[in-house]
Amino acid sequence: MPSTALPLDAYGTAIALAEPFRPGARHAPATRPADQIREALDLLGEEPTAVRAGWRPGAADRLDDAAARRLLRAVLTVRGPDPLPAGAARVLDALLAGERLARDTTDAASLPTLRDTFPAAAYPAAERTALWQGDITTLAADAVVNAANSALLGCFVPMHPCIDNAIHAAAGPRLRADCHTIMSLQGHPEPTGTAKITRGYHLPARYVLHTVGPIVDGPLLPQHEQALAVSYLACLDLAAEVDGLRTVALCGISTGVFGYPRTPAARTALDAVADWLARHPGRLDRVIFNVYTDDDRAAYVRALTEGIQPR
Repeated sequence: MPSTALPLDAYGTAIALAEPFRPGARHAPATRPADQIREALDLLGEEPTAVRAGWRPGAADRLDDAAARRLLRAVLTVRGPDPLPAGAARVLDALLAGERLARDTTDAASLPTLRDTFPAAAYPAAERTALWQGDITTLAADAVVNAANSALLGCFVPMHPCIDNAIHAAAGPRLRADCHTIMSLQGHPEPTGTAKITRGYHLPARYVLHTVGPIVDGPLLPQHEQALAVSYLACLDLAAEVDGLRTVALCGISTGVFGYPRTPAARTALDAVADWLARHPGRLDRVIFNVYTDDDRAAYVRALTEGIQPR
């Protein structure tokens, strides 16, 4: 890990990493989410950034519930890590808590291992790893990995389909505030191949590991492979520093807008995880390779089954 990366002990206290998240308000079953959405928009609509997201006075009243929710997500996406207006945190906590309860959640510890799923594969870490296709924001692991950019503040493009946007939207604005605290202490962009950790807030995962993978704009080179492996290893190294963290879900780092080809990325991820687990026996109970699309899953299947002769 580059020496310029801020270590955990230099920022963990500043973001209260060891403290369980206690929301300012809990989900109230009797309250309609549509009312919470409009209340939050009213509170946030006074901010200048809300106009950039498409908010206008009375706009929420003219929208259906789904459109109003998209507008609220856009407002939260474009606003910076500034403190929320009075009362907004309480409303957002209640809304996001309710949305989390309404989504189906998958228990990471219950997933079948790669040994169960691909019994013929010769993957050395098959007993301690799993492949799961789904929305990482619904996975109840101790930590999930976020493929971040070097600013480490999340995606600022409303409704952008990247994992950075999805994780910040589900976790809530406290996640961006924590990332801002970390980056202010560090004083420079996050280097490729390093990792930071925050609480997960309204995610089912308690923690989020943020890492910046390599950008591939042209042929895939050995330095890209090395940088991607280091990104995965940095996440696992950092996870091992946190007491009680036993399950980690890894996303496909760099395989989205960063341009890394899926199948080579899967091979690198599998190799890096197997190497780390061999060097740290017993430290983690399960590492999950999370994929979202069918193409993502196919890349892992190819990487796992290469060389297996059909019967």
